[in-house]
Amino acid sequence: MSVNTTPVSAGAALDALRHGFAAQMAGRLTSSWMLHGRPGIGKTEIVQQLANETGSRLYDLRLTTIEPQDLRGLPFYDHTTKRTVWYPPEDLPQSDDDGPTILFLDELTAAAPSLQPTVYGLLQERRVGQHALPAKTFIIAAGNMVEDGAVAYEMGTALSDRLIHLSLRAEANDWLTSYAVPHGLHEAVTAFIRTRPDLLDTTEETLRLGRMIACTPRSWTRASAILQATPDKRLRDLMLAGTLGDAAAAEFSLIVEDIAATVQAGAMLEARGAERIGMYPRSLHGLTALVYALVTLADAETLPATIDVMAGIEGLAEARTEPEFARLPLGELVTYGFELLIEKALAEGLQEAFRGSVSYAAYLARREE
Repeated sequence: MSVNTTPVSAGAALDALRHGFAAQMAGRLTSSWMLHGRPGIGKTEIVQQLANETGSRLYDLRLTTIEPQDLRGLPFYDHTTKRTVWYPPEDLPQSDDDGPTILFLDELTAAAPSLQPTVYGLLQERRVGQHALPAKTFIIAAGNMVEDGAVAYEMGTALSDRLIHLSLRAEANDWLTSYAVPHGLHEAVTAFIRTRPDLLDTTEETLRLGRMIACTPRSWTRASAILQATPDKRLRDLMLAGTLGDAAAAEFSLIVEDIAATVQAGAMLEARGAERIGMYPRSLHGLTALVYALVTLADAETLPATIDVMAGIEGLAEARTEPEFARLPLGELVTYGFELLIEKALAEGLQEAFRGSVSYAAYLARREE
């Protein structure tokens, strides 16, 4: 059964959840949400980011690991009233006195059918037995579909009708700006996906070819961690192949070597004049990695020099004699880099550095011409 709604990027899904959360806290809308998406596309990260932004306590329930009685609680016989009393489990929000909470029902479509009636009550009536969820509890479920190659049951209409559905798709530019750059992923990963967006998510092709290992946003995050933790090339390449698949890993490893040999972002921030000009990489991958590295390194101390290095990319065709620079989209790359850098500066209150930068003023003047 397909999810007949418009697919959206992870960033758009997070925006929708932000609105839904704010509307519920204001008493205007109370509903439960469902994130559909292939394994590794970032469903859990979206929920975690929403919890961090809103200061909410996150209750993360993996429905494949629990039984119905785990949600219902423990029965206790009250001798005074001669009735059975249910003590609610600590895995569920208890009171609005604790502030806003997010109840995340992960792997909903993989949960055993025997658990679904209990989940129905949480999603629709917002209660289990006699235990009602606090009013400030925001409910999000997530799961994979059968066609994703994951363990999953078809979602029946009784369950689907209780939810607002968001179908996620992997979108390279959204992933780079909304996740990879803010989380400081290795510049080789961000540069590679910028130039090979088709390799961000290869799940569909991998399933069609009958292979096990696919590239996903989650696997690229793991690849970034491998690069940062494994200096030994032989071990690193082995681990990357086991994370991305041999074909994608082989292509990526070549770029990693090129970037490691040519990108010197930290040294460029300290250099000056002609010395700095000679340190710019000559390849598109190298320059793209430099842009992401500069954004990652930018802070209150380094931002003025970062602006100078970023602006210098645009004039490389005139400042350097190598013919490669004349064929590269230098202007587009600088514009993209400044967009990322300005976004970070605004988020951290560092925008004054742009107002006093001679390099940025010259860049703006060239843009107007």
